[in-house]
Amino acid sequence: MAQELSDYTPDEVWTWNQGNGGKFANINRPISGATKEQDLPKGEHDLQLYSLATPNGVKVTVLLEELLELGKLDADYDAWLVNISEGDQFGSGFVGVNPNSKIPALLDHSTTPATRVFESGSILMYLAEKFGAFMPEDHKARTECINWLMWQMGSAPYLGGGFGHFYAYAPVKIEYAVDRFSMEVKRQLDVLDKHLADNTYMAGDEYSIADMAIWAWYGILVMGKLYDAAKYLSVHEYTNVVRWAEAIAARPAVKRGIKVNRVWGDEADQLPNRHSREDFEKLAKATAAE
Repeated sequence: MAQELSDYTPDEVWTWNQGNGGKFANINRPISGATKEQDLPKGEHDLQLYSLATPNGVKVTVLLEELLELGKLDADYDAWLVNISEGDQFGSGFVGVNPNSKIPALLDHSTTPATRVFESGSILMYLAEKFGAFMPEDHKARTECINWLMWQMGSAPYLGGGFGHFYAYAPVKIEYAVDRFSMEVKRQLDVLDKHLADNTYMAGDEYSIADMAIWAWYGILVMGKLYDAAKYLSVHEYTNVVRWAEAIAARPAVKRGIKVNRVWGDEADQLPNRHSREDFEKLAKATAAE
């Protein structure tokens, strides 16, 4: 039976109700800017990443690990945990790198002054162009790569802020909202499934930043690791997406990248801060000894 419609009517002028509930109510606010003085740490590498292992953060750590897997040693990096549940993104140092207070954010100290890069899609393009990898050189293929990267940037808010919020995080379950965004996410999965029926990767035969960006959201989703929603969304139906997702998940660089800046789940998959390749080996030894 359909849920009864609410008799809620918006006020003439919106006002901020700070106690409106929800998992992230304590950090959401209608204004921008820093709330505290907090400097950012800096390691020895030119590339300093400030992030958390959400899908948007995973995109970047996977790319950095893929670049290192290619032998691009200048892509070595320090990754510092920004715990958004504790409001680290509102520290003055972080806001100086990303005025939008969202992870991930990158500082490239190989330039003088350092170059700030924010928004995950921008970081992916910046690093791919800087190191000449994971973005096709052929104009048509490059455009296809960017097409799909922009598709992800525009589509994932319906999966995250839409479906994920109302299905997993909202303080009350609203049938209309869950149904609306479930329908859209399934439509998006159908778009991907039909495309991947004729393509090995998003831009054709070449693995690219488009794959990394989309996999971090939709690949993880169809592998049952996002919002505990695999059964609800019948993700097994999208066989081409599942094939593609599993192939990417098997890559050594991806296995490393998903652990960086992670502070939940299996301890063997948690590397809150990353400063060298050896950190993964130390993590493996530490968890094996427990």
